[in-house]
Amino acid sequence: MDFYGGAVHPTPPFNAPAARRLREALGMAPGHVAYGLAAQYGLRIPAETVVAWERGLATPGTRELTALAGVLWCAPGELLAAAATLREHRMSREISVDDLARQLGMTGASYLRMEETGRWKGNERQSSALCRALGLSPAQFLTATGRDEELAELLTSAVTTRWQAYVRPVAKIVPLDRAQIQDVLEQLHGDYQALMVSTLSWSSTGQERPATTGDAGRAFLARVVDQFWRTAGV
Repeated sequence: MDFYGGAVHPTPPFNAPAARRLREALGMAPGHVAYGLAAQYGLRIPAETVVAWERGLATPGTRELTALAGVLWCAPGELLAAAATLREHRMSREISVDDLARQLGMTGASYLRMEETGRWKGNERQSSALCRALGLSPAQFLTATGRDEELAELLTSAVTTRWQAYVRPVAKIVPLDRAQIQDVLEQLHGDYQALMVSTLSWSSTGQERPATTGDAGRAFLARVVDQFWRTAGV
């Protein structure tokens, strides 16, 4: 089964230490792996290349990764570092493009286009189905669909102006209940405003540098996305 959609894609993040650990656990030498790749998958990969993979000096392509997983008796996902993109999450779950697209109620071509561009355009139902199929947390969903920066901009505006105006825009990209989003935005807005009032008060007494207020505000906004997920408890 082709888990990669058949087109040319960037190589996924390869977990070199895991490959070596799995090989050694099976009592295999690099030469045994090379033999298995040739005998089972028709890939003429020398033992030296297998060693280079394990040392992080080279990276297997998608076809080689699938074959290596077969030789090492593991899932392709076990040979990947932490997944970040839609493609990496799909590969780690061993789901083909067509199978995933079917679960989402769209064509394989439509899904693959979004996966390749890193821009998710599915509706709320499809977003929920995607999270279920790939086991994505809300935070992973935002990262995988390329919306972290958009969320940061919305949250920055929400905490510095009127948070009520940003409940709907945030709800359109974050797979959380709208009531929960409302509570989180209200809390973040209160935290930010309290911080600014506090630092302004301290500065007026001459106990801190004038720049302290700006520094504290910038620090809060720099981590506003992390604060959002932490406050949401997900």
